[in-house]
Amino acid sequence: MQTTNQTSSTSTTEMSSTLRKVPILSLGSYLHGSEAEKLKFIELLFHGIKDYGFIILKDHDVSTELLAQAYQVLEKLFKLPEAQKKSYISKLGGGQRGYTAFGTEHAKGAAVMDLKEFWHIGREVPQEHAFSKYYSKNIWPDDTVPEFRAIFEKLYSQLELAGIQMMEALSYPLQVEKDFFTKEVVEGNSILRLLHYPPIPQDVDPRCVRAAAHEDINFITILPAATTSGLQLKDRDGTWLDIECDYGSLIVDAGDMLARITNDVIPSTTHRVINPQDGTNNSRYSMPFFMHPHPESVLSCLASCRGDGAKYADITSHEFLIQRLREIGLVK
Repeated sequence: MQTTNQTSSTSTTEMSSTLRKVPILSLGSYLHGSEAEKLKFIELLFHGIKDYGFIILKDHDVSTELLAQAYQVLEKLFKLPEAQKKSYISKLGGGQRGYTAFGTEHAKGAAVMDLKEFWHIGREVPQEHAFSKYYSKNIWPDDTVPEFRAIFEKLYSQLELAGIQMMEALSYPLQVEKDFFTKEVVEGNSILRLLHYPPIPQDVDPRCVRAAAHEDINFITILPAATTSGLQLKDRDGTWLDIECDYGSLIVDAGDMLARITNDVIPSTTHRVINPQDGTNNSRYSMPFFMHPHPESVLSCLASCRGDGAKYADITSHEFLIQRLREIGLVK
């Protein structure tokens, strides 16, 4: 599926009937447009995430120049010697900061590991902050990639702002206060994951793929266009669709935490990254931003989504995160 031919004028009726094209939306229409344009963005965002699981976002404030710099630095990072990369593994465990080696993580319920290595950057707060017990310090490769920190701190901030703006837009159809989600995520446990999918090894278990079918843990995921194809979305009818977007656009999908508080009104999106299908066997780089609420946020069903009753018991976002990290092999 090529999303580049889709326009943001797609109607809700068209989206519901085809379930084959991911809508492209302009964040600028929400931030700077007329009242009618703002309301249309809110409608299309809600129905796009609910009916498809993904939307493509353009006209945002994430710098394409910064994205280009980030991918260059990312490639430099993952070309470091294995021993050097492993020196950046966090001693605290859980893979929430620094480097996680190839073959460590697997999808929930999967029998084999994913074919990827990655690096996590998270929020830092002062030691006296109430959330400091949850947020460990980031690991920065200043000795080998000195430009890394400045670039990725900036990218983290820009992706977070885009996420806050979209969560604010979702507050209207979900019938909560405009700042409801902002208060949840502004000091949230959000993670910028820097991913490298190396060329597929010749002796790999044939069951292994770059990222097996899974759902993300968080509220929403914001994903700048990757360096190569491979991302697939499972449509609501069970069909796997190739997801592609123009360089500089952002792919946005719904995670488990959003599904939980909306009682599956907005279901979590199943997606995967398949192995190369075109005869090439090159590296793939990707930089998803996982937007989380703060660790003491209670994931409780919203009143507007309760219907005949909540499907899920209340749980704090930190408790839910640890539960899911165990399921994917990052917490033992």
